Amino acid sequence: MTRSPLVDAEGLAAELDGRHPPLLLDVRWRLGAGSLRDDYLAGHLPGAVWVDLDADLAGPPGAGGRHPLPAPRSAQDTLRRLGVSGSRGVVVYDDTDGSVAARAWWLLRWLGHTDVRQLDGGLGCWTAAGLPVQTGEVPPTAGDFTVRPGGMPVLDADAAGRLARDGVLLDVRAAERYRGEVEPVDPVAGHVPGACSAPTTANVRADGRFLDPAGLRDRFAGLGVTGAEPVGAYCGSGVAAAHTVLALAVAGIDAALYAVSWSDWVTDPSRPVATGEG
Repeated sequence: MTRSPLVDAEGLAAELDGRHPPLLLDVRWRLGAGSLRDDYLAGHLPGAVWVDLDADLAGPPGAGGRHPLPAPRSAQDTLRRLGVSGSRGVVVYDDTDGSVAARAWWLLRWLGHTDVRQLDGGLGCWTAAGLPVQTGEVPPTAGDFTVRPGGMPVLDADAAGRLARDGVLLDVRAAERYRGEVEPVDPVAGHVPGACSAPTTANVRADGRFLDPAGLRDRFAGLGVTGAEPVGAYCGSGVAAAHTVLALAVAGIDAALYAVSWSDWVTDPSRPVATGEG
């Protein structure tokens, strides 16, 4: 049986006490606020290394979107600096529902790391279980990871448009952004024509843990995803959509990521934009 891409708090605590503990990466970030380093310093999982989503998990923003994929060589240098090695497992987490940490999970998988998991429920479930936290900075020990891009499927704008017609393209932003009623970040409101509204919030329980595999399969089946057709996901800039790719993986369904998402789609005025329920 394939190992789940998730690990719960108690299971992770046992692994950290074992002979081969995974590397922990703390990825806390908020839309509109950026990376939350001060929150990390105030308390994090013991031994966790701080990761700046904007600087460490994306290339410079610009014409290609707000969080474009980093250049592979640059990503390799960054991941080695953070302590990532090919022979050591990695567990990523954040302090919400995992929709931020999933970017780190997806990026490491795309770059060829085969042992990456996400802490289910993040810091909240860790502390709710009575497990300890550490304050202050954890200096990373340099790693030796060699990137091999292509470990996860990626969509560009043209492929996303085709998938919306010929498969299932999930727009994981809040429903009001999908409908074009509001757009707090990007210059154009709406969605890719043919895309289906599928907010990430429905992937998880109230405590931030993912629905179980059967529950996720039911959720996605209701959106037209059965596993027989190609499926992809996008969001505003490619962060939250990785959470839905992860949820689909938990459900046993492979999915592609439109990595630069809506922030890329709207850079070309010739691309169509839909509004309303779709």
